Amino acid sequence: MIKNQNDIISLEKNLGDPHADLDQDLPEVEDSWDLRPRNLSEYIGQTQVVESLRIAIEAAKKRGEMLDHVLFHAPPGLGKTTLARIIASEMDTNIITSSGPTIEKGGDLISILTNLEKGDIFFIDEIHRLPKAVEEFFYPAMEDFFIDIIFDKGMHARSHRYRLERFTLIGATTRIGLISAPLRDRFGIFRNLGFYSIDELSRVVKRSALIIGIQIDEKGTREIARRSRGTPRISNRLLKRARDYAQVRGDGAITGTIVNRALKLEGIDNLGLTNLDRQFLEAIIHYYKGGPAGLEAIAATLQEESDTLVDVIEPFLLKIGFLIRTSTGRKATEAAFRHLEVPFHCEESQ
Repeated sequence: MIKNQNDIISLEKNLGDPHADLDQDLPEVEDSWDLRPRNLSEYIGQTQVVESLRIAIEAAKKRGEMLDHVLFHAPPGLGKTTLARIIASEMDTNIITSSGPTIEKGGDLISILTNLEKGDIFFIDEIHRLPKAVEEFFYPAMEDFFIDIIFDKGMHARSHRYRLERFTLIGATTRIGLISAPLRDRFGIFRNLGFYSIDELSRVVKRSALIIGIQIDEKGTREIARRSRGTPRISNRLLKRARDYAQVRGDGAITGTIVNRALKLEGIDNLGLTNLDRQFLEAIIHYYKGGPAGLEAIAATLQEESDTLVDVIEPFLLKIGFLIRTSTGRKATEAAFRHLEVPFHCEESQ
């Protein structure tokens, strides 16, 4: 059984070697094992982001100071929360987590801020969903580490300035355009996380397979990586589904054939498109003649929330060139028509 992170590091030494023995005896692990890396040395991908964070963390520790406030922007599943946890680990401090929608009023934020200890990391996921009134409490808290608390109302109102312990705020967002400029400008470190390459995702799959104790060959690894939409979270999810299939319908090892069969049952095609992805493109092509079509109209057709389409569906379709955003709406490209095996007529789609 893998008992600590040193075991993982020793197992990872051959991940980059295509000739590594994938049939070696793999350790057993508990099902509850977290596949997230614990420190920067374990983190795969996002090379420039990781290096810049490593420099910032080491510099802050040498000076005995807090790390600047950090803002991560990326589609879901690319490692924003993982990096926040890693920063807390590297800084050897506590992390307090919350999310924008759960902090509904100023009192909620005040109770959190006043309980932070010196050096704590305060992580807020989906920070763009903070109410405006709550956001304004952050301005003095982030810059000067104090908040003004108002007691009573009207002519009896009085203010008390409460000094906070120095902390680092880490925000994560999928919609950077929805964060107001005053809040965005108070972050000292701003990093955008990009989609992963197939080679990087292959390393993620190999690492996760070692941790959960499943044998997987090179073809199976590449097939999962190719269908993971450039996202490590999806790689890990597909790996687990392939593991289930291999244990029930195979001999327990994951091969390229096992992956193909398992993901076919999941409705995931050879490019990683899901049923919802295809329904999204088919709605534009069949209902709106290829587009342009408004986002709300597409959402109503699919009976899905527009935020789901923007945050989950569109980023990957834009990346692989199946979708175009225009001032008048969304359009399906010729590549999308070909992938869905629908005749492309330029005149009709314009």
